[in-house]
Amino acid sequence: MFKNKRVITHCLIIMLATAVGCKSKFEKLQASNDTGKKYQEGIRLYNNKKYSKALILFDDLNQKYRGRDEAEDLAFYLAYTNYKLKDYTTARYQFKVFADTYPNSPKAEECRYMSAYCYYLESPNYSLDQDNTVKAIDALQLFINLYPKSERVSDASKLIQDLRDKLEKKAFDNAKLYLTTGDYDAQNYRAAVIAFRNVLRDYPDTKYAEEIGYLSIRAQILYAQNSLETKQEERYTEAVTMADEFAEDFANSKYLKEVRDMRKQSEQGIEQVKRILAAEQGNNKKNDNKKEDNKQAENE
Repeated sequence: MFKNKRVITHCLIIMLATAVGCKSKFEKLQASNDTGKKYQEGIRLYNNKKYSKALILFDDLNQKYRGRDEAEDLAFYLAYTNYKLKDYTTARYQFKVFADTYPNSPKAEECRYMSAYCYYLESPNYSLDQDNTVKAIDALQLFINLYPKSERVSDASKLIQDLRDKLEKKAFDNAKLYLTTGDYDAQNYRAAVIAFRNVLRDYPDTKYAEEIGYLSIRAQILYAQNSLETKQEERYTEAVTMADEFAEDFANSKYLKEVRDMRKQSEQGIEQVKRILAAEQGNNKKNDNKKEDNKQAENE
């Protein structure tokens, strides 16, 4: 029995020793206190594109190097390692921290740009919430303001335009949504007209201007059709004006025939509602006369 216990204990000791001995070189370095060696190995791993392992060492050193000469380079490597791993949220924060902490560093300009660029990379599809898109534009514009002579200004401007195109597309699609889901509600069509106008105001050079003009007339006519009859003449008249402006601005438009048809439809709407209101007014007058005659008859 005792012999068996000694054998088991001996086996456990051998297994434990083997397990300890099987630690990889990287694990041993990670567990050590040799910061200099960790730093050099982290850079070697980074240069060999082994970013996950490099990040482990850089994260470990980040606190230990605070206040040391190597802290600036470490912060730069740490930001880029997260960028290479496509953790853009962490990377943009670290790039910004670097630029704020070391504003006089030769790398400050690059890090300020990269922080904004990470925002750009996090900008989602135009159909989703565009909070990061707006933040990316602000960050890129800040970079341009801070470094107006930088070689990166041209790239930053192109990125801003790309982001603005995305916001423009979202605004245009949102305006169209009011039109397509109007459900014969006058206020929805009115909202569509206003939304289209806002797109033209916010993006005066929009590539959707022609289509917006065409859809705005459609929305205005639907707004008139679904309004109270006493409001229809005024709203049809606005559609006629919009159609005339469209024909002047887009003389060769593929929508021109439809716009002319809509103008004619609006004029017919004006004439029709005039007749309806005139008839109602006549009926009301007749009813008033009848009431007056009845009242006189009762008094006789």
